[in-house]
Amino acid sequence: MERQKTIKKEIAVSGTGIHTGIEVELKFKPAEKDTGINFVRVDLPAKPRIRATISNVIEKSLELRRTSLGVDSAEVHTVEHLISALYGLGIDNIIIEVNAEEIPALDGAAAGFYKILHQAGIVELDSPKQSFVLRQPLWLREDEAFLAAFPDDNFRISYTLDYPEAALSQFLNLTINEETFVRELSPCKTFCLENEVNQLRQQGLGQGATVENTIVVGKSGVVKGKATFPDEFARHKVLDLIGDFCLLAPSIKAHIVAVKSGHPLNIKFIKKLDSLRGKEETFSAGGSNNMGSITPPFDIEKIMQILPHRYPFLLVDKVLEFQEGKQIVGVKNVTINEQFFTGHFPGRPVMPGVLILEAMAQTAGILMLSRAENRGKLAYFMSMDKVKFRKTVIPGDQLLLKINVVRIKSKTIQIRSEARVEGKIVAEADLMFSLVSKPKQ
Repeated sequence: MERQKTIKKEIAVSGTGIHTGIEVELKFKPAEKDTGINFVRVDLPAKPRIRATISNVIEKSLELRRTSLGVDSAEVHTVEHLISALYGLGIDNIIIEVNAEEIPALDGAAAGFYKILHQAGIVELDSPKQSFVLRQPLWLREDEAFLAAFPDDNFRISYTLDYPEAALSQFLNLTINEETFVRELSPCKTFCLENEVNQLRQQGLGQGATVENTIVVGKSGVVKGKATFPDEFARHKVLDLIGDFCLLAPSIKAHIVAVKSGHPLNIKFIKKLDSLRGKEETFSAGGSNNMGSITPPFDIEKIMQILPHRYPFLLVDKVLEFQEGKQIVGVKNVTINEQFFTGHFPGRPVMPGVLILEAMAQTAGILMLSRAENRGKLAYFMSMDKVKFRKTVIPGDQLLLKINVVRIKSKTIQIRSEARVEGKIVAEADLMFSLVSKPKQ
């Protein structure tokens, strides 16, 4: 099971904002699990914290060729290259103190951020990485720009760049992981067309642009700056897209197909994905497609609102993935403080197999009883079949409980369940439940 990460030690870097031209210092600090990526404007009176999520994107800044975040009056601009670097390192949780409104450009790419963060060291945290897993295709078109997403076991991007006015046409297809990010994407600099330079200056943009951090492209090719790859510009667009998509989740399982897409369409598409978390809906934007995805994790309070179980017999600590009526993934953290360890092989503690089955059953119960028509009912075991225990579970293990619905009838539900520890199956079973109303008091 992939775990969340943060940096090992505090580290700082300074530079100039590519648009504002303002000198700015960043301080990167380790963060606790499940806290996310947080920018802190230390130059403002209350030192406001701005979490890097899609809900905090400032839409008015998207037309200014950058992705910006804000909470109330506090803003931080041009975050996409830094967030891409965090993705490349697998960093889920970090505090980024910034003393001005724009992130420094450094090299105009992600390599500078990757290098400094790598120097700080990376450590794993005791919590599973949260992922966005796409279930159904989705697409969106605006004029000549197009974005589509398809289910995939990896994060893959296919990008087509086309600027006829500069005779510039490029394509890149890449599965994104740390190795490909560092080698194929991180050095790729931001760019603009030669005929855009004056307009950008009139808008007050590019005040910190230099030949070291920006490439200018004309009809005859590169006129200022130096490219690392022949298809540098498609690669940089992919770098930007990663930074935008990681505002949805720190891990993405989908194949993204993009044609001439930039920050405005990226963010509009991602917001639509975010609004459909945990739902089976039809999204119409030039066409109709069904799309389902995971919901945000359920914490223990929400679980207790659904299940009637209580300590010491509530055996599910968190829900990581949820697709109504189809699938759920829950977590049981096994600790030495469990009551059953005092009497079950006390010299060599082993979690009883029947309690692993019960944990799987309770996870299935959350899936069944979360439906509006089933709230307040009870789920009783009817049968267990194909039960297998493959490995012992001991204190310190974390059970990942995956439930898939096989068949639903009016009053019965059949499911396939499995429990894993560190990716290995420790137990599996076919279970059947009956839903009944609570007896009247």
